[in-house]
Amino acid sequence: MVQPSTRESDRTGSGTPVPGRAWLMLALATIGFAVNFWAWALLSPLGPRFKDTLELSSFQQSLLVAVPVVVGSLGRIPVGALTDRFGGRVMFPIVSAATIAPVLYLGLAGHSSLTALLVGGFFLGIAGTAFAVGVPLVSAWFPPERRGLAIGVFGAGMGGTAISALTTVKLVDANGMSTPFLITAAVLAVYAVTAWLLLRDAPGRTVPTEPLVRRLAATARLPITWQASALYAVAFGGYVAFSVYLPTYLKTGYGLTQADAANRMAGFVLLAVAMRPVGGWLSDRLGPVRVLAGSLSVVVVGAVAQAFTPALAPIGTIAFLAMAAALGAGSGATFALVALRTPADQVGSVTGVVGAAGGLGGFLPPLVMGSLYGEYGTYAAGLALLAVVAAAALAYTLTGVRTAAGGGKRKPRAGRRHRHHTTAGTTA
Repeated sequence: MVQPSTRESDRTGSGTPVPGRAWLMLALATIGFAVNFWAWALLSPLGPRFKDTLELSSFQQSLLVAVPVVVGSLGRIPVGALTDRFGGRVMFPIVSAATIAPVLYLGLAGHSSLTALLVGGFFLGIAGTAFAVGVPLVSAWFPPERRGLAIGVFGAGMGGTAISALTTVKLVDANGMSTPFLITAAVLAVYAVTAWLLLRDAPGRTVPTEPLVRRLAATARLPITWQASALYAVAFGGYVAFSVYLPTYLKTGYGLTQADAANRMAGFVLLAVAMRPVGGWLSDRLGPVRVLAGSLSVVVVGAVAQAFTPALAPIGTIAFLAMAAALGAGSGATFALVALRTPADQVGSVTGVVGAAGGLGGFLPPLVMGSLYGEYGTYAAGLALLAVVAAAALAYTLTGVRTAAGGGKRKPRAGRRHRHHTTAGTTA
């Protein structure tokens, strides 16, 4: 691969060159993430419809939308390790192409029973593993002092769930159940071909040579793996939980129509998406620990307020939007922390574990919320539980994580010595 010229480079405040091609790779990875997340979230907006047509219980409906989440989350662990070995240039097209089959199955035949939907949803989880492909790909292209912003921008690809929320129900109403699935399958096919032709790994990418099992064991021994996993389970897990369950919550708790609930969920998602790169950008300047602490504080306050089920306008709306912004910023800050403190040849493996924790963090809340509502007829206990978990994560951030990160402060950019390059990894 030809090295980028000086004209193609954008220099950071510390004089580290960022290849112009890096921004193209970031754009391609972000698009791929968005497309795969669009597919991953196809069942969520249709959850209320399937509940009515198939006469599902609240728990069954929650299980339906949660299955792709847990499969996609656990699948990130091997996919992240494989990305370390083979690179995002190979793995992104494979993941995108493999997602086409379950999308077509769900659209053409797999929506007639709960069992068929669960089978299709299980394999739809493949799309959720795309996150573990993109983070190491993007991280390798950018120097440490720019990774917070770069990975935050990539993380904005989670807005693919908003595409699903805004279009799925409308397309089904207008043209039938198969339409959104056929469109998504076509987009996945186009992206898989495009990524195969254009996507490239960073020059000089560190390729691990140890066997997969040994690399995963080494990943498990890194403190950052479990610190970031705990925080991401709350930050991104909260986002996933709301993005898949908010339409049901608003329809059941506030009596909104399915379309209105889906639109409001899309607003929640879009704000969280917009705040993810902001969280990464702030982490580059203030340190990820400070950003995480602020974000978790907002989640605690928002969850406590919503536990009282206030009127949707204005208090309920403010609470949900504040939590959306905080969860998005916190997600971006978590991976800014990962990018700074992870060895270059283990970024994919660590991302896989941390991403799995985030997805699993989003798997449990919908099931808990559905069960609690079915038992007590209210969501108050579930939201109170969210406040408690966020408060515990905040306390951990201010103690264990802050100590491990050296106080969570970034050194001044102009005179910083890059002593952490051996742990964060170098780029071409």
